Amino acid sequence: FLQKWVLREISNFEYLMQLNTIAGRTYNDLSQYPVFPWILRDYVSETLDLTNPAVFRDLSKPIGVANERHARDVKENFEDPTGTVDKFHYGTHYSNAAGVMHYLIRTEPFTTLHIQLQSGRFDCSDRQFHSVPAAWQARMENPVDVKELIPEFFYFPEFLENQNGFDLGCLQLSNEKVGDVVLPRWARSREDFIHQHRKALESEYVSAHLHEWIDLIFGYKQRGPAAVEALNVFY
Repeated sequence: FLQKWVLREISNFEYLMQLNTIAGRTYNDLSQYPVFPWILRDYVSETLDLTNPAVFRDLSKPIGVANERHARDVKENFEDPTGTVDKFHYGTHYSNAAGVMHYLIRTEPFTTLHIQLQSGRFDCSDRQFHSVPAAWQARMENPVDVKELIPEFFYFPEFLENQNGFDLGCLQLSNEKVGDVVLPRWARSREDFIHQHRKALESEYVSAHLHEWIDLIFGYKQRGPAAVEALNVFY
């Protein structure tokens, strides 16, 4: 499969799905759900220019330090000398069951699972997945929020729509009602978002850099000295 990918006989999407499967990740287990990278950093422009490297996230860095300002804090975290557990940079994970439910809150059976997790009600609106640009902004502002993406971001527009009309409450600051997921300005519709996002995944820039992210998630930078150096050690 590696050879086919290198020769571009299979897409980046297919290769990532294969890696997830080989790593034991599956749609049948929320705690080992397939994981995909955030690939863009531009969610505000009117149009998305995939020939411009500046619109892409740096795939060589873990999502927790996608904003370089966080690197110092993350390093300081690692040097916490309590000695009771192995040292780590991040106390949460880039993929977990709660994160999957977070993204898929509008789609059953994930809605019901989310409500069960939150003791019988929806989580506070501000913490819900309500906007793609706001979700990226949270990664930029909050080094504790290290969720990567799920494959649905590249093929399943329905998860962005509140088709069942769930009452997800209102945002505190704007008092805006949470309904369908707010899209980047460059997306004309949910289908257009998925189409452009998938195109970005298959772009020349991502094809040239995807192996750097794979090293972090599936490869030699997962643990040991390489993981420490890459600021990629998880609790």
